Amino acid sequence: MATSHLAEALNARLQKASTALSGLRVEPRLDLIGRVERVGDDVAGVRGLPDARLGELLVFERSDGGEPVAGIVLTLDPDLIGCAMLGRASGVEAGNLVRGTGTVASVPIGEKLLGRTVNALGLPLDDGPPIEAEHAAPVEKAAPPIVDRDFVNTALNTGLLVIDAMLPLGRGQRELIIGDRESGKTAIVIDTIINQRDSNVICVYCAVGQKTSSVSQVIDAVHRYGAPQRCIFVFAPANDPPGVQWLAPYAACTMAEYFSERGDDALLIIDDLSKHAVIYRQLSLLLRNPPAREAYPGDIFYIHSRLLERAAKLSRERGGGSLTALPIAATQESNLSAYIPTNLISITDGQIVLDPRLFHEGQKPAVNVGKSVSRVGGKTQSPVMRELSEMLRLEYTQFLELEIFTRFGGMVDERTRSIIEHGRRIRAVLTQPEYEPLSLAQQVIMLVAIDEKIIDKVPLDRVAELRSAIAEWLKAEGDELGRGINSSGDLDADGRAQLTVMLTEIVERIVPHSASVG
Repeated sequence: MATSHLAEALNARLQKASTALSGLRVEPRLDLIGRVERVGDDVAGVRGLPDARLGELLVFERSDGGEPVAGIVLTLDPDLIGCAMLGRASGVEAGNLVRGTGTVASVPIGEKLLGRTVNALGLPLDDGPPIEAEHAAPVEKAAPPIVDRDFVNTALNTGLLVIDAMLPLGRGQRELIIGDRESGKTAIVIDTIINQRDSNVICVYCAVGQKTSSVSQVIDAVHRYGAPQRCIFVFAPANDPPGVQWLAPYAACTMAEYFSERGDDALLIIDDLSKHAVIYRQLSLLLRNPPAREAYPGDIFYIHSRLLERAAKLSRERGGGSLTALPIAATQESNLSAYIPTNLISITDGQIVLDPRLFHEGQKPAVNVGKSVSRVGGKTQSPVMRELSEMLRLEYTQFLELEIFTRFGGMVDERTRSIIEHGRRIRAVLTQPEYEPLSLAQQVIMLVAIDEKIIDKVPLDRVAELRSAIAEWLKAEGDELGRGINSSGDLDADGRAQLTVMLTEIVERIVPHSASVG
């Protein structure tokens, strides 16, 4: 009896299995397989994949039976494919199988990334839940053609008076921030991100080869003072494989492009491209590509131009969005004529040069106005900013030249003395504390004080007090006027007269009539 029951159960299972198998469709599958020729230092040479293409992802099997490792194709030779590993290559040995995926490297895009910290592959680094992205997009995309671009005609305010008044930026521009180590390059972009808390700009900050502690300071500052819910942080630390660090700027650009292509304004910050160039040089030398100047490969210019050219102001037919790029580059001994700096200067629409001497003298941001230029942004300034800052750069440059001559202690006339005293107060106004970007209204009021020579009545050590008093007046009494300036970017004659009276009253409170100005 037991035997018959066992036979019936076995027959039932066989019938069930037969039914399941009958529903399966057996189809041929093409598997692209190659083998590792050599591997080491997080790069590999592969043979046997003739249809592989640049940027394609390959899957490397490991001898120890662990999870396969991904790699990305960087070079295509007739008999050997050069790959950069996107994970630790331990367990990958010569002779191991390599499978082609037929797909290029992609990253998740969409609003689910906002407020998150991810790596170059789109995986979370902030201990948050997995990212459920709407779509995935290739990290390498063609730059928008000329017919899809529009004029850069809208300002991107940084909140830093020295930049917004004399080196204005436009949405869709590419402006290089360049200077020596520890000269305040990252501080400028942090303030720029913080200043977008009251705008509709989506910020993507990409850190390449930076220390974890440095990036943590950036993220903490944005969380404390800015709007992190409209920011994406892409981090490829120095201990990541070189392939991941090389991929990070392209991945961040793809994430930012999602917002610009749907009609929004996005800001991409890359910190920094000097490290990115060194990483690419390392990969190229390991892949045995011929070196050129300073051992960089011959296509070092191309890898940065194809990245930065993706920043643009799109036409109305393409949605009217914009992608602004603020790449950072480091110099040595303020040498702007080095290979990578000159490459980046020629690609971008201007540069903000930081001077370590000014930084150590206490002028922060330490922008060298004479060497800095913005080739596009001047057309984007609001009417009131354009009017008030028209002569500012000339006056400031004239002051800097006169100050050099008067350092030798020669006799100066009264006119020269007044120019120097006025210039010193301009410099004091242009010096701003970190994490305190100014609204457009605050900047306009400070420029009115300069233009009306009211600032000349304030001692140098009390200019910061004037700035604080202006902020308090805007909150208490000038809210309507401030909102009007911020929204329209203009100031009529009655408004200017009101600001002149207000500034005069504040200065009289700060500086008693008996006090001397020096």
